[in-house]
Amino acid sequence: MALWMKSAQALLLAVAVCFSMGATTDAGSRMDNMSHRLMCQCGCAQLLGECDHVGCPSREKELADLNTDIASGANDKQIMDSFAAKYGEIVLAAPRTQGFDLVAWIAPFAVFLAALLGTILLIRRWGGLRGFKPQPTAVNDSAALTEEERARREKIRRETESEESGKR
Repeated sequence: MALWMKSAQALLLAVAVCFSMGATTDAGSRMDNMSHRLMCQCGCAQLLGECDHVGCPSREKELADLNTDIASGANDKQIMDSFAAKYGEIVLAAPRTQGFDLVAWIAPFAVFLAALLGTILLIRRWGGLRGFKPQPTAVNDSAALTEEERARREKIRRETESEESGKR
């Protein structure tokens, strides 16, 4: 009977620990969520919730403002608008998905697709040149040369031969 009672107590304790591990207040999880959607303004370029800048002059003030906004019952959009009005759009960790800020979401994909298309077209162009063979020109054909051109070539050949034999 004692073994059964101890097993039941251990199981009950394990269940209680498992349920309490995930238990957080709604305000606490919302504070964590919102602090990871805002940037710290001390210049460390980190998220507000992650700023580990020693002696950070901005973090505590921003977290206090965030806590006040959450406690007042403001929704996420109102809080984001409030911080953007107070600190500028740079406080937002990600650009908004409306208006001109939508370009920041679309531009990287558009540039990637344009570069991909350009690369594909360039490779196809290079592939089309594979079968290209240059046609021989009439200048290289000694039968098509006039008597005057033959004489000039022969003179150039003799002059270059004499220079080469003199260098040796």
